[in-house]
Amino acid sequence: MLATPLLITQELSNLTYSATPRCFDESWAAPLSTLLGLGRAAGADFVEFFLERVNFINCMAEDDAITSIAPRLSTGAGVRVFRGKADCYVSTNDLSFNGLRLALEKALGIIGLSLPGASAFIPEINLEMFRDYGKARGKEGWLAASTSMEQMGEVLLAANSALAKKASHVQSRKAAYFRDWQEVLVAGSDGTFARDIRLTQSVGYNLLCVDGDHRSSINQRIGNTSDPSFLQSWDYDQTADDVSESAGKMLYADFVESGTYPLVMANAFGGVIFHEACGHLLETTQIQRKTTPFEHKKGQKIAHENLTAWDEGLTKDAFGTIDMDDEGMPAQRTLLIENGILKNFISDRAGSMKTGHPRTGSGRRQGYTHAAASRMRNTYIAPGKFSNDDLFASIDNGLYCKKMGGGSVGPTGDFNFAVDEAYLIKNGKIDKPLKGATLIGTAVDMMQEISMSSQDLGLAAGFCGSVSGSVYVTVGQPHLKVNSMTVGGR
Repeated sequence: MLATPLLITQELSNLTYSATPRCFDESWAAPLSTLLGLGRAAGADFVEFFLERVNFINCMAEDDAITSIAPRLSTGAGVRVFRGKADCYVSTNDLSFNGLRLALEKALGIIGLSLPGASAFIPEINLEMFRDYGKARGKEGWLAASTSMEQMGEVLLAANSALAKKASHVQSRKAAYFRDWQEVLVAGSDGTFARDIRLTQSVGYNLLCVDGDHRSSINQRIGNTSDPSFLQSWDYDQTADDVSESAGKMLYADFVESGTYPLVMANAFGGVIFHEACGHLLETTQIQRKTTPFEHKKGQKIAHENLTAWDEGLTKDAFGTIDMDDEGMPAQRTLLIENGILKNFISDRAGSMKTGHPRTGSGRRQGYTHAAASRMRNTYIAPGKFSNDDLFASIDNGLYCKKMGGGSVGPTGDFNFAVDEAYLIKNGKIDKPLKGATLIGTAVDMMQEISMSSQDLGLAAGFCGSVSGSVYVTVGQPHLKVNSMTVGGR
């Protein structure tokens, strides 16, 4: 791993980095098919290898200085072995044949199997014709075309300078960017043999304003999955306008009074509540643990009849978009809820084997040190038939949640989420700004209270942590009306 310098001036480091000259290509078919055959000969029902190379870098500007540049290069592999409904996972950074064989041997040993002897019959694993999404989709040049470190620093410093001109009472201003390039290869004893290249990027602001006892903190971030020039095309002036305006309004806002209110929740990142409080409960990992109230609800009504929700990996440039999942299955659209009726769960290979729900192309992992698990991709509530005016007009006294903050969710869907920017709704109109609101509820109750959806679906970049590590996801929704929700305040 390269050293990470701390830069205290606007001078950029001379640190350089590059990808290794190797790539995952068809030449891996012979060694991997042999190893897969060894695993099957040992008595495993299914064996899978996941190979990965990563070239990651992030950069941060604080006020008028670049304070960190952190690159990371890694290469490794993981092997997963299934026997009945039991499975185990072993990872290694030794990609030689002997290194992968040793990882396979350890995985087999964990579930009570051992490699066959010298005279044993090794079944031939016929891998499919190589599915190379990297080459087929023109991704081979993405890394070379990505933003240089010098350009990263220039853009972030210019962005922070723009924010300083637009915001007042600034305590601190930060602009941060990261680029994550990943090459993966998946080979399985069912014949799976596929490669992909991913390029995930995100940039955004964090602004803290203070005036005496008055404080406000606003974050805003955007993401992209396929454009090497994403950072250079970022309209940081417009983002700075949005962030500084929100911080200014919240700085002197009154605190909300605790109570039960009807709400209008903004589109885009407002979908974080659905993701956290409901989406996770539709993953087969939750069914395996018996921690979801929706386990036996497929085909039944679990939400208001105006609510339809999707999880998919196909939307162009969205943060959770993938050509294939980390088990080599092509991306697809999964209808989760239709007019309030639960239609499908989010399932990976292990989840499908253990629960009976079909795979949905949702086996995802942070990297080669993690086994894949059922994870969301682009998850959102679909547009409805109402206008935003209809939603606001239906509320005499309520709350408009324009920007959501952080929160926590219990294992069965109990949640609380802070609202970074909120407004009173009075007689169908947006009234004065309010701060300090926390939304409190349960997934089961909230789903029944979402009664109106507008037509302005918006998507937002997010980061999701679960049993297979942290993965990139999209949250989203149109503006929604929630009939009643508990709001904590003062």
